[in-house]
Amino acid sequence: MKIAILKERASGETRVAATPETAKKFAALGLTVAVEAGAGVIASITDDAYAEAGVTLGNAAATVKDADIVLGIQAPDVALLKGAKPGAWVAALFDPFTNRAVVDAYAAAGFEALSMEFMPRITRAQSMDVLSSQSNLAGYKAVLAAADVYGRAFPMMMTAAGTVQAARAFIMGVGVAGLQAIATARRLGAQVSATDVRSATKEQIQSLGAKPIFVENVAGIEGEGSGGYATEMSEEYQKAQAELVSSHIAKQDIVITTALIPGRAAPRLITDAQIATMKPGSVIFDLAVAQGGNVEGSVPDQVVVKHGVNIIGFSNTPAHLPADASALFARNHYNFLSAFWDKEAGKPMLDEEIGGAIRLTQGGKVVNERLLGA
Repeated sequence: MKIAILKERASGETRVAATPETAKKFAALGLTVAVEAGAGVIASITDDAYAEAGVTLGNAAATVKDADIVLGIQAPDVALLKGAKPGAWVAALFDPFTNRAVVDAYAAAGFEALSMEFMPRITRAQSMDVLSSQSNLAGYKAVLAAADVYGRAFPMMMTAAGTVQAARAFIMGVGVAGLQAIATARRLGAQVSATDVRSATKEQIQSLGAKPIFVENVAGIEGEGSGGYATEMSEEYQKAQAELVSSHIAKQDIVITTALIPGRAAPRLITDAQIATMKPGSVIFDLAVAQGGNVEGSVPDQVVVKHGVNIIGFSNTPAHLPADASALFARNHYNFLSAFWDKEAGKPMLDEEIGGAIRLTQGGKVVNERLLGA
């Protein structure tokens, strides 16, 4: 079987879907790996490094010719897949709810689209979960980017000239990105607090040395839906949460928002009125800016100043750490395919639990239940 990896063509995309490390592992399974020349340059992977790993290098057409499986970060345009085998698998990020036309195009072309962001959050799929691996890096980068814009130091410093007070950082949303943001802000010396709609995260927040900020005595605190994702809360809870956040946020120097709901626009966590209560020079990093934003007025890839507060957010935060983001994404791809590798068949054979969850198209049709029910 042949695996093909094309150069990413989406604006601002710096990652690559396979590394020399994973190419060697695929070869050990008996697979041939072809990579488009220059695909890994921005991620600090040279063509020579791929060649040393036994990869075949060529242009896009040669790379994809007769491919059984195409691995990507973001789903390649169907036109680039001309020459791949009929029914070839394409595993990548499809953003299926937003880009339904792309899914329909894959169905029409007869490819089997496998949406890596639909990977179920179950124990045996953790090593395949690209959202978790990339969110971990995003949470880290968000704090560093906020620290760069913030005009003061994070840690308390006692000097002969006087004391520099520690920055106060507030993390809103304690998923994978939020937990890493807490840990990173703590390592930098900030006083960290955090909140979430899921009560189970209190212990996680405390275990990282941060202070949990939670609405008490209001029904609906659990807030956990299927797969460990947060759900939208009741109107009563949202009102109580807004009041609590308003009183807390006014004292903060750094705020990182991380809330996302799959298939929906990002929930609004911070309003313009709340921004106005913050101190001049404070920084808000909106990790959900590409999905509509948690923060009123945030704009992807821009620093917006409102009421003296800097509001920032990247449209593709993991892409700002291309080498590590590529390494983790590539391992997710390898872990996924190798977990289903059938030695006798000489190819991966997906089961229903994971295969059914991530498969968008098959046999010329859209087959994913989440899309068909949307």
